[in-house]
Amino acid sequence: MSDKSKTNGSVQSLSRAFKLLNLLSESERGLTLNDLAGGAGLAASTAHRLLTTMRQEGYVEHDEQTALWSVGLHAFTVGNAYLKKRDFIAQSRLFMRSLVADTGETSNLAVLNGDHHVFLTQIECSQMMRMVTHLGRPGPAHAAGVGKALLSALTAREVASLVRRTGLKPLTKNTISTPSALLLELDKVRSQGYAIDNEEQALGLRCIAANIYDEHNNAIAAVSISGPSVRMPLERVAALSAAVMDTASQITDAIGGVAPNS
Repeated sequence: MSDKSKTNGSVQSLSRAFKLLNLLSESERGLTLNDLAGGAGLAASTAHRLLTTMRQEGYVEHDEQTALWSVGLHAFTVGNAYLKKRDFIAQSRLFMRSLVADTGETSNLAVLNGDHHVFLTQIECSQMMRMVTHLGRPGPAHAAGVGKALLSALTAREVASLVRRTGLKPLTKNTISTPSALLLELDKVRSQGYAIDNEEQALGLRCIAANIYDEHNNAIAAVSISGPSVRMPLERVAALSAAVMDTASQITDAIGGVAPNS
């Protein structure tokens, strides 16, 4: 095969891969292999080969139970490099700094990636004792403030499906470990507008989080503050949660988002 033929073949594969990624970006819940192959005008075997490669690179994900393909976190990361006006991560950091200054605690920004929450950025406080997270590392959504905030934006069926896949592993004596208790907790989160990790992921650590919304009322991220429970006693939750919710609202407004029922 000539070098020109190899180049043409590579370009064609790249074009097909982008077509598959574009199809996935237009789907809210994901697509089956047959849907993708048909939409891209490809043989199922060709589509599967391309998707497998893209999955290895983190651009797409595959749910083994539902057989649905969806956009992966790495595609989101690459897309963020281009988003200038709508770069909610960069815009969020401005408000997160103010939140840290107001509360004296570390602020975090996270998204729901598959069945777990993932931290995208963090503004550390100046306290000697402070939370330091590993950006990009998945965490148990049911035991985290940001995770529960984001789960509260899902339907009961979606939450039940996630629980079946992941379980509710108890990490401390305070961790919510039954589906019924989790659903009640998420109802409370929706009602009050914020979620709290009451030493559920680690004893001695408390977290308060609230959702950030896009223009379609979708919760696209959650902002939080985290710190030792001795500095964030339950007596301070009312004041701290108000600060977190105000920050989430400011970020939502800054990116042109609209919170539900607002």
